[in-house]
This record gives sequence, structure tokens and C-alpha cells, in this order.
Amino acid sequence: MNQSELLTTLDALIAEWEHEIAEFKEAGNDYRTDDIGKYFSALSNEATLAGIDGGWLVFGVSNTSRSVVGSAYRPVHENLQSIKQQIAQDTEPGIGFRGVYEVSHPNGRVVMFHIPAAPQGMPIA
Repeated sequence: MNQSELLTTLDALIAEWEHEIAEFKEAGNDYRTDDIGKYFSALSNEATLAGIDGGWLVFGVSNTSRSVVGSAYRPVHENLQSIKQQIAQDTEPGIGFRGVYEVSHPNGRVVMFHIPAAPQGMPIA
């Protein structure tokens, strides 16, 4: 996805706000990988139940104001991308993110994790 598509997706997700397939976190400098895994599992399973192809975990958006505040989570691109392998190794069955994207929003950097739906009949743990 290019920056324009990502910004459009981000705007649409914020407009709909948190629901079964989208979760927003400020996630300043750090966020526990275990917690990311829990959201991965929940959003992946919910996407399957909703009959859609995936969900989103978004860092850099305030839960209370619904505004972009920016995130410094894993600011080095290679470190950010390494989360893909970590999650794939720690989920059962071992699936990973569809994509991990950095979005240059006027109010700060946003990190968007695109989570695939769980395979039918195989919940993600």
C-alpha cells in the first residue's frame, strides 16, 4: 500500500472507530510484543467471524480524543519489520501480519499492522 492509500485507510478506520476489527493505541516508545500478539489473535479471529479478510492494530492514535498523536514504536524500519517474524513464531497456527506500515501523518508517525483473518476452523492463539 502506498502512503495515500494508507492515509485513506487510516481516516476510514478513525471515522468508524474501534470495533471488532480495529484497535487504536497511543504506543509511545514501546509496546509489549505479548500484548501485540493478544491483539493479533483477537482481531484475526474476529475478522473471520465477521467474514472479512482482516483487521487493523494502529499505533499513534489517542484512544480518548480519536486524534493522531504519533508513535515512536520501533522507529528503525528493520526493527519494526522484525515484529512480523516474532508474531509468526509465537502464534498457533503460525501466521504473520499481512503488512506492517509506517504512515507519515501531518500530526505524527502512525504504525499500522494489517492482520489477516484466521483460517476457517482454525482460531489463532
